[in-house]
Amino acid sequence: MKKVTATGKTVEAAIQSALQQLQATRDMVKYHVLEEPSRGFFGLIGVRNAKVEVILQDEPANNEDMAVVREPSVSEPVPEPELATAVSLSEEETEELPIRAVKVDAIRQGKAFLEEVLATMGLDIEVEEQMQDGNPVFIIKGSGLGLIIGRRGQTLDSLQYLVNVVANRHADKRVRIVLDAENYREKRKEALGQLADRMASQVARTHKPVRLEPMNPAERKVIHSRLQKHPKVETFSEGTEPYRRVVITIKK
Repeated sequence: MKKVTATGKTVEAAIQSALQQLQATRDMVKYHVLEEPSRGFFGLIGVRNAKVEVILQDEPANNEDMAVVREPSVSEPVPEPELATAVSLSEEETEELPIRAVKVDAIRQGKAFLEEVLATMGLDIEVEEQMQDGNPVFIIKGSGLGLIIGRRGQTLDSLQYLVNVVANRHADKRVRIVLDAENYREKRKEALGQLADRMASQVARTHKPVRLEPMNPAERKVIHSRLQKHPKVETFSEGTEPYRRVVITIKK
């Protein structure tokens, strides 16, 4: 008796892969489903292929004799958030749906995704939705927020990027969602403003340009805006993302 284990995006795809390896037809085998496929969180996190074990029979089996055994997977599939099905559909599937089926509430999708990620991390955290300057802001409240913020806000920025990817994936109107925790955004803005003032004074005194550390577009904008009307220095950005930085130089 010969058997193989194969994987695929669907159970059927996994079976077909095994049949090719065995050089057999469907009526010559029995199979066991070892793991069901999972689309994960909105098709981005926790995606898992189907896994099957296909056994080549000594004699071809008729349709009535074919046995299919679905064994429980080693780990339970990750539950998908509400509306995850609509968001994780492939391009081919969405083309067959009415337009209204793929028009989703981007803010609701983004918040659901964020809450699922935080819950998966085992954090007891609440997400409060606010509107600031016409943009939705998700305020993350709870304990252990240092883990969410990360060094210089890098983890918070990465999480914000993923939330926006999910929120706008099939939305009919694009939105820009901002994530904040412990008022980090405002504190960072103040720190950048102080940095800009110090470096501008240095450039004005030495007449030598200063190159700041790489920053994301929002942080670079804070520096540019702060020094826009400075009488002695000017700013510009150089480099490519994610290493693009602000340069402060003397006005010509």
